[in-house]
Amino acid sequence: MKYPLSDKVVTLKPSGIRKFFDIVSEMKDAISLGVGEPDFETPWHIRDEGIYALEKGRTFYTSNSGLKELRQEIANYQKRTQNIDYDPMSEIIVTVGGSEAIDIGLRALINPGDEVIIPQPSYVSYEPCAILADATPVIINLKAENEFRLTAQELREAITDKTKILILPYPNNPTGAIMEQKDLEEISEVIIEKNLLVMSDEIYSALTYKGNHVSIASLPGMKERTILINGFSKAYAMTGWRLGYACAPVEIIEQMTKIHQYAIMCAPTTSQYAAVEALRKGDNDVEEMRKAYNQRRRFLINAFKEMNLECFEPYGAFYVFPCIKEFGMTSEEFATRFLEEQKVAAVPGNAFGESGEGFLRISYAYSLDNLKEAISRLKQFVTKLREEQKQKTAL
Repeated sequence: MKYPLSDKVVTLKPSGIRKFFDIVSEMKDAISLGVGEPDFETPWHIRDEGIYALEKGRTFYTSNSGLKELRQEIANYQKRTQNIDYDPMSEIIVTVGGSEAIDIGLRALINPGDEVIIPQPSYVSYEPCAILADATPVIINLKAENEFRLTAQELREAITDKTKILILPYPNNPTGAIMEQKDLEEISEVIIEKNLLVMSDEIYSALTYKGNHVSIASLPGMKERTILINGFSKAYAMTGWRLGYACAPVEIIEQMTKIHQYAIMCAPTTSQYAAVEALRKGDNDVEEMRKAYNQRRRFLINAFKEMNLECFEPYGAFYVFPCIKEFGMTSEEFATRFLEEQKVAAVPGNAFGESGEGFLRISYAYSLDNLKEAISRLKQFVTKLREEQKQKTAL
């Protein structure tokens, strides 16, 4: 039977992140540096709150927007970390991970033909979600020489009379790049001038290593035109709890809630009670994990320098994005050979957009012991490739 499938969905490419993870899961003695998932367990006091919620029989639906207590704690968190005032009753919605917030945010705002600007390399969901919302994605290919930061000039050149939304993916997955306040101020001038909306994905905001994260929503004139996305997966090691949120003007949250109530109903109740505990008492846990990630980050950057592998220093998230262009092969070819010959899985840079070609995403959300072994194997692999190049040149 020929099924009447959606052309729009059929033409979407599957995620490039999972391919190598699926292969390595079947490979003996392999090391995976490909998945952006903390190797830490969810802190015990947070797990305990989830268990307590189950023991108390708190297995009912919550409000579509989420538990009142959780929305209040989210508002408190944004106030104390970014000095942004959000009304917990009308400007916050709790979602099933940050990914759902991205999806319903775009669907709530887009009319067919509207353009969404997406800087790349960036998280693999932005472009498909824009397409599924009937938007036209407009890609800005970021440059390594700018440390993969979005410049005001690049933004201005991408804007047309159909542009509606800029997706701002910082701290960045896969590059680890950040945007500092001066960068955001230059960007915000263009956004206000051109009357655009911003979807600011700040899921890695707690994992920065060069000062504190600054949200674009905290800048003058930006709160009313920003959809701030965040969640609990990365900072609190709560990936499987599937919990995120969006903060935005009431008019936008109302429409996002409408989609959410029909498609989802509400985020998992147990997870919401655990998240209240995370926001109230989890700051020390986040800081301990951040310190561990920073140690791993510094280890990798120093290791790349020792093997003369080009890589700018990232200051956010838990990824490094070394350049492998010197070896004259595609990112896919490099990653495939690295996996087959050294049993280490990393993600080809082009999985995150064309401008990621020639790079490799390595996650350091893994133990230092695993990273040391993986880097030892990478050094052997790089040495072998350079020797192959010498032999070709000599012929």
